[in-house]
Amino acid sequence: MEQTIISKSQLISDRSCNLEMSAIKQMSILNAKVPDAASLAWGLPSFRTPAPIRTATKQALENDPKAGMYALPGGLPELCVAAAREHEHRTGQCVDPDKQVMISAGNMEGLQTLFHAIVDQGDEVIVTDPGFVSHISQIRFNGGVPVFWPMKEARRWDLDIDALPELISPKTKAIVLVNPSNPTGAILSRRTLQGAARIARAHGILIIIDDPYSHFVYDNRDRFFNLASDPSVADCIAYLFTFSKAYAMSGWRVGYMVVPEALRNEIVKIHDLTMICTPRISQIAALAALENEPVHLVEFERILDRRRALICERLDRLPHVFSYVRPQGAYYVFPRVLVRHDNADRFARDLLDQVHVTVTPGSAFGPSGENHVRMAYCVEDDVINLAFDRLEAHFGA
Repeated sequence: MEQTIISKSQLISDRSCNLEMSAIKQMSILNAKVPDAASLAWGLPSFRTPAPIRTATKQALENDPKAGMYALPGGLPELCVAAAREHEHRTGQCVDPDKQVMISAGNMEGLQTLFHAIVDQGDEVIVTDPGFVSHISQIRFNGGVPVFWPMKEARRWDLDIDALPELISPKTKAIVLVNPSNPTGAILSRRTLQGAARIARAHGILIIIDDPYSHFVYDNRDRFFNLASDPSVADCIAYLFTFSKAYAMSGWRVGYMVVPEALRNEIVKIHDLTMICTPRISQIAALAALENEPVHLVEFERILDRRRALICERLDRLPHVFSYVRPQGAYYVFPRVLVRHDNADRFARDLLDQVHVTVTPGSAFGPSGENHVRMAYCVEDDVINLAFDRLEAHFGA
């Protein structure tokens, strides 16, 4: 009997075929094939999950017979209460843990769930340019169209609020903001944030705040403003917090979402179809994180601030190769490439092949990212120094 061969076009959906792997992961996969590579590509903090979280999780595994079981789709009730309490502590806004809070498997899953809930084919979502690469892909994967709101490199990567109204159309559903910014490390001004929120509210547009980095603002604390703390726009904000960075829990995959009441049941339905629930053991760890004083944050921020100074010092020694805006928060720097190169992707791949240094091509983060690369300084000091020793040897100091 003749065997039928199924072609790729028959087997794979157009949606999947048109989806590209994140450039961050692409470079990290390539990096894994170069045993001695010094990687500045992945924003994976070098810290260990704090001891109180590990201890509480260990105790739960030993003593709680439900620790390995399903939880309700919306999250453990006690964690939803703790998340609502933490949100009020950080923003001053009181929210209902039953009607506005959902526990997600980190902000990536949270954003994907949210986009599923709000985006129809052809709908538009405004993202900063540069902005987080996976947001762009998630919007496209859900049938939406990312609309790029350029950040101004000459203005320390701030946004031009006067440009926002021109980007809004009848199909605009949301604006996504990350503050401090990934990939630029910029802290968006209070004027910009509140201006964007007022414009969004006037047009019935949701503001989505993806917050992995607000604990890391270094000497810029007086400049940092959490838009979720503004009561005048609270009804049009979806706020997502992940434990990945501030609590060194990137592999636990857990976060919480605070959303308008009308959205909560919709995202819970989709979360259930995707995950059933965020793993209970990760939720137990997250509860421990919120119930213990986060004394580790002072040390985390101190170390990251030192690494920020280190990577800036090393960039300063290569002024003929890179120009950059000093990052204000998060743990990324986004230098412009000054040496001759074809494009950011080719430059990044050549660095890995020829110099054994891994960076992420800036073009992945939006049109304004071309001719830039993202460098993460959440890695050990030795990795930063090794990478720049090699860059100096290659390009000349």
